[in-house]
Amino acid sequence: MTPGQLRTRLAVYAQDTARFCRPLLRQLDTRDTVLQLKRAATSAAANHRAAGRARSRREFVAKLGLAQEEADEAVFWLEHLVGSDAVPATEVGPLLAEGRELLAILTTSYTTARERTE
Repeated sequence: MTPGQLRTRLAVYAQDTARFCRPLLRQLDTRDTVLQLKRAATSAAANHRAAGRARSRREFVAKLGLAQEEADEAVFWLEHLVGSDAVPATEVGPLLAEGRELLAILTTSYTTARERTE
């Protein structure tokens, strides 16, 4: 997968997450969680984009690391919504699967980039 394809995929994931969160924002018991989820998913996409515009190798690795952390947080919030019975697993399934896959890609990218910098 090229960096451009990953950038597009992360942007679509952020958009899909925002759409998923919209109806849950109206519910008091899920509002805080979905706000965190939305921020994490969009931040993963934004930090990956920023990594592509990095001014140095160290900055690239740092931004990629932030994208990885935010993707992991988004996965956590999705798992939390299912685990707390706020949302059925079937409703979260595709978004959670994509989040986990993107996290795996970002983790591999970050590890490789960090090893090449040291």
